Amino acid sequence: MALKAVHVSDVPNLDQVPDNSTLSLCSTRFFKGVNDVGDDEVKFGYNLPKFMVIGHRGSGMNILQSCDPRMKSIQENSILSFHAASKFPIDFIEFDVQVTKDDCPVIFHDNFILTEDEGPIVERRVTDLTLAELLCYGPQKEPGNVGKNLLRKTKDGRIFEWRVQNDDPLCTLQEAFEKVEHSIGFNIELKFDDHMVYTEEELTHVLQAIMKVVNEYANDRPIIFSSFQPDAALLIRNLQNTYPVFFLTNGGSEIYIDIRRNSLEEAIRVCLTGSLQGIVSEVRAIIRNPGTVTRIKDSKLCLITYGQLNNLPEVACMQHHMGVDGVIVDLVKEITEAISNYIKPAKDYDEDSLFVEEAEKQVTTKPRFTQHELSLLLLKISPELIQS
Repeated sequence: MALKAVHVSDVPNLDQVPDNSTLSLCSTRFFKGVNDVGDDEVKFGYNLPKFMVIGHRGSGMNILQSCDPRMKSIQENSILSFHAASKFPIDFIEFDVQVTKDDCPVIFHDNFILTEDEGPIVERRVTDLTLAELLCYGPQKEPGNVGKNLLRKTKDGRIFEWRVQNDDPLCTLQEAFEKVEHSIGFNIELKFDDHMVYTEEELTHVLQAIMKVVNEYANDRPIIFSSFQPDAALLIRNLQNTYPVFFLTNGGSEIYIDIRRNSLEEAIRVCLTGSLQGIVSEVRAIIRNPGTVTRIKDSKLCLITYGQLNNLPEVACMQHHMGVDGVIVDLVKEITEAISNYIKPAKDYDEDSLFVEEAEKQVTTKPRFTQHELSLLLLKISPELIQS
């Protein structure tokens, strides 16, 4: 496909920032959750911070074929990676949850796990393994034990040894709740195979296994559920009303049989018809169509973005200006520092302002972007807006 350039005129003007765009980088603040206030049985949920920085798979995904050592510094989706991310002023960590054959929610991104068994490469679906079988892969917790070596297959079919500078064993969702700093929110992506068709019964079984762990171990930790699988997103919303549910979309970068996955407009429709709270979009879809931010905000939905462009500090700060509610990033240290430098912190507030009514009264200022600077920024990043 050819490069799709974005016209400078498509950059939102400074006076087009949505009225509800808020401009402070801050830690998580709690308030009563998505349920109706007054329900004595309702747990406390949380309010989205004014601008969220979310650690992708902890402190960043592993790109084994990358020449950037930061992309293979710490094993992704591991307790070690979660701890590393929590050292910075982030609000959430994002990670992928699947359920094993014996109904244990585990944190692992890929649908298949690969190893090399005396020559041949063995590939097994994660959800076809028991927990004990899965935990035999990679580094082991017990000293002296050696696990099966991990390989990874890229989208184009290449296979790499999964070797990082700081390794860590595979982990379960329960372990994450028990071991990760409690103030760090969890963005739990409900992971399903894009190439499989699931029945409602199958989806419900998986989601109930996840909710069992969440209900037992979450306490008052901030949680967001998200999924590319629209039926899973709708079902988790119906199974509980304590935690917000976001619909994940690449905004049309890839085309699926399920039309609900093929555009931001469809994503808005899914959220409104299913009473979901927000959208997580691939960042390129937002940059190509900045007017969509206003439509999403006018629909009373939150908007978070993901994608490698979010690792450019200028892109993260530009979205902050546009009214996006948060960014999922790999380079946690660099992006949190950049946003802190661009944004003047809100004035101090006392404990009473932990509640939404008070927090909304905080004084904030806009980042230091002019329209000319935004135009130059978009021209700078436009070569990376390639549709695959």
